[in-house]
Amino acid sequence: SADISETVAQAREITNTEIKEIVLTGVNVGDFGKNQGESFYDLIQELEKVEEIDRYRISSIEPNLLTDEIIDFTASSIKFLPHFHIPLQSGSDTILKAMRRRYKVSLYADRILKIKSLMPDACIGVDVIVGFPGESEDNFQETYDFLNNLNVSYLHVFSYSQRDNTDAVNIEPKVPRNIIAERSQILHRLSIHKKRFFYENNIGKIKQVLIENWEDGIISGHSENYIPIALKGNEDEVNQIIPVKLIRLEEGEMAGERLD
Repeated sequence: SADISETVAQAREITNTEIKEIVLTGVNVGDFGKNQGESFYDLIQELEKVEEIDRYRISSIEPNLLTDEIIDFTASSIKFLPHFHIPLQSGSDTILKAMRRRYKVSLYADRILKIKSLMPDACIGVDVIVGFPGESEDNFQETYDFLNNLNVSYLHVFSYSQRDNTDAVNIEPKVPRNIIAERSQILHRLSIHKKRFFYENNIGKIKQVLIENWEDGIISGHSENYIPIALKGNEDEVNQIIPVKLIRLEEGEMAGERLD
């Protein structure tokens, strides 16, 4: 991967455009810099110093690589937003071990508690895979119960599909496709419930919204904690960050009103 100096240089190049928000993304972003004796924590500290960039989001980062210092830094940062996407994949330690994940459910729960203790309004997304070979009804129920009791905001649900030349090919028994589809639907419904609960808990609060679109007198964008918000506005407000009070939920999007 690029080192810190190269990555910061890319951010500085972006300051020559009108872009106000950068998403840090890649394969295993939490492992950033290990080949160069650097770390992801070192990187975000340096990116914070790029004055012309208003907002950064951290894309998917594994729970074992999301350290206390990264969470603490984000909580105190002016630029890094309270939005995390943390892959879980399964709420069963048995399945996590079969997947060769480098963490257990207890560590995942600890990361969520840490984030929410410092950033109560933080948005937390979760990746989950259903139907991994060997996943029993009990294993799936563990996953459902774990997620149902977890203070997260939405789920990205993936159905397992076999890939050649992976260890999972040899794991038995395979989960039938119809069972995978049923389990996926159950978690999709849970995700809808989680997202609605998260959005409704933000009603009445004031958020900083980066306006991304304008159409027919309505501007829309995302708050720092990744809630989609729409309100009356003008085309020249696109790409501006404005304070908005969240007033009600309408068809999966929050309606807001401008603060004068």
